[in-house]
Amino acid sequence: MNFSKLNRITHRDIGYLIAGLTIIYALSGIALNHKHDWNPNYLVDAYEFTTDINFTRESFNDDIAMTILKNIPGNPEYKTFHFPSGNRLTIFIEGGYVQINTTSGKGIAERISKRPLFYQINFLHYNPGKWWKYFSDIFCISLILVTITGLFIVKGRNGITKRGAILTIIGIVLPLLFLFIY
Repeated sequence: MNFSKLNRITHRDIGYLIAGLTIIYALSGIALNHKHDWNPNYLVDAYEFTTDINFTRESFNDDIAMTILKNIPGNPEYKTFHFPSGNRLTIFIEGGYVQINTTSGKGIAERISKRPLFYQINFLHYNPGKWWKYFSDIFCISLILVTITGLFIVKGRNGITKRGAILTIIGIVLPLLFLFIY
């Protein structure tokens, strides 16, 4: 078997093996690149409200907390409460919290839930454990092999010795230029 045929077979077979994982990592990478624009892992639902229930820091208890929560949509499940500062109350609920200004009665309830699909694929991107680290290393080596074998598939003026060489050099220079600028 000649080099060209072995190269094509290697490129094809490794490419098929890593295709799904490449798509998962790419989607996760896009999501994580834009984490300043949106939360790629969690959905946050906020609800503003005003309560007219009178209480003081000293008189507040679990019963008052549950009475306040009855007026919040979705029947939030009460956990505990905390006064982080003078006139601010935080009531912890399942999957979120409620914050109330005890002077004005104005509050906000926030619930946090895992963003479907993205939470799971981002979890993999964060390298969750020892075995996944080794699996990711094998994946990265496979990407290198697919890239190197791909360089030698096309021959002639569009191959690695002509047009392909120019594009490959540009592909190396661009990230180095960004590193130099930033």
